Amino acid sequence: MPGRAEGGASRNPRSLAASALAATILVAAIPPPAFADALPAGFVRLADVDPSIRQDIRYAGSDNFLHRKVNGYDAPVCILTERAAKALSAVQKAVAAGSLTLVVFDCYRPARAVADMGEWTREGGPPDPQWYSRVRRGDLIAKGYVGELSSHSRGSTVDVAIARTDRRSSPSPACGAVDADTLDFGTGFDCFDPMSETAHRGLSTEAAANRRMLVDAMRAGGFRNYAREWWHFTLANEPFAKQRFDFPITAD
Repeated sequence: MPGRAEGGASRNPRSLAASALAATILVAAIPPPAFADALPAGFVRLADVDPSIRQDIRYAGSDNFLHRKVNGYDAPVCILTERAAKALSAVQKAVAAGSLTLVVFDCYRPARAVADMGEWTREGGPPDPQWYSRVRRGDLIAKGYVGELSSHSRGSTVDVAIARTDRRSSPSPACGAVDADTLDFGTGFDCFDPMSETAHRGLSTEAAANRRMLVDAMRAGGFRNYAREWWHFTLANEPFAKQRFDFPITAD
């Protein structure tokens, strides 16, 4: 039988307006969803600042001294403070003039990753011929090769080497990460051995010269080297010198 239109056309216009206003207020009161990959203020993904810098993030996979992914590395991505990323980009521009490129192995490291590494060392085990051939796993912290705290968690420390842009192979190091494109530095990244000390004596002439070139280039960009690891640099005027962060590393 005939009747009113569906929805009730005879409702009071004032009532309709009031209902619409209430709905608008309700929607406005619901906070927008947080994005899982949002970074804290002051942090950036290096690729957004300088995509020309090669990234070989070892702790996001199994090719590292733990032989597995490290907790907190959800993507093979370099994250740094914006100040450190811009300083590193300036270094990249300087080395690029010689047909070279920076290669980063680790950047910001979540505090949970540092704790994961510490727990792993306490499991104990024999020496590892690729990563730590002269010390047992349980002694890596005591010997200073693995830290219970890390400057990486402040966001302005980077583990870095230099490679050729023509990707011409160099001799593979006997210790540490094997990256055929990097220059000869005497060892690979994360070689837990006295040979990794920046000024270690007994290096080949080429390896010693390459270490000096890296240190000089990074120093000119405002970074200081950690003397026990030729690859380890921290921005001198880092913005969060007394803070450590624990957000996970995610892709864009």
